[in-house]
Amino acid sequence: MNTAAAPDQYFSDFAAALRYWRGKRGYSQLRLSTEGEISQRHISFLESGRSQPSKELILKLGMVLEIPLRQRNVMLLAAGFAPAYQERKLSDPELDAVRQALDFMLAQQAPYPALVVDRLWNLAMANGPAAGLMRWLLGLPADAALPTDGSVNVLKLMLDPDGVRQYLHNWQDVAADLLHWIQREAMSDGPGSEATTLLNELLALPGIGGVAGRGAAPNLDRRALPFLPVTIRKDGVELNLFTAIATLGTPHDVTVHELRVESFFPADAASAEWFRARYGQPGLAA
Repeated sequence: MNTAAAPDQYFSDFAAALRYWRGKRGYSQLRLSTEGEISQRHISFLESGRSQPSKELILKLGMVLEIPLRQRNVMLLAAGFAPAYQERKLSDPELDAVRQALDFMLAQQAPYPALVVDRLWNLAMANGPAAGLMRWLLGLPADAALPTDGSVNVLKLMLDPDGVRQYLHNWQDVAADLLHWIQREAMSDGPGSEATTLLNELLALPGIGGVAGRGAAPNLDRRALPFLPVTIRKDGVELNLFTAIATLGTPHDVTVHELRVESFFPADAASAEWFRARYGQPGLAA
């Protein structure tokens, strides 16, 4: 089992962590007291360091404040307790059922692409159409292996000027949307986190800093698509796609809690036909 990061990577102590999460969720001490069924005085003492929490109280506060499982482990460590939530690798036998479910979801998405990523958008799984699309965009051989060990970061791949970005017709709008996702993750993780480091790496890419925070201006034309399309143009082909992102329900494992399934769908008939022609036979995950 992987252990969570040392508490000082995020917060100096439990009191600092509790103050951060209560403020981030916009809870007053009174509201947290009411919803958590804890005296306001005790919460005040916890935040000042005058009282120390029990393990059960930390887990209860984590549920009330909807703190991510990874950060609940960090808070436990900061208070001197062992992590409560395991963090297995997706390849571990205990997660066989999860992986089988993901394989099924990816296969069902064919002939359209689908990916499984972690909270930092590191690639964990991909179906055949997704792997084929990446190879085509990156100019890789048809039999080139697509690493799914977490070494490929999808956000970096999309936003790097030498990666997919060169074929994204509306890359600035797409970049603003992707940055919004990782900014939210960085805020959720707290200061000094891996998500904050990734955000800074993305902002350092050429041209990205100029679109950070701008967001995609909404098109109010009634004829416009009701979503932001990802428009890819290469070798005379134009593909218009949109995505849906799903998570697994009721997770008790950090890895499972952080998995995201991103499915791509054609936004027009021509894009649908292109994928059917190339990947018409459903395949298992790559």
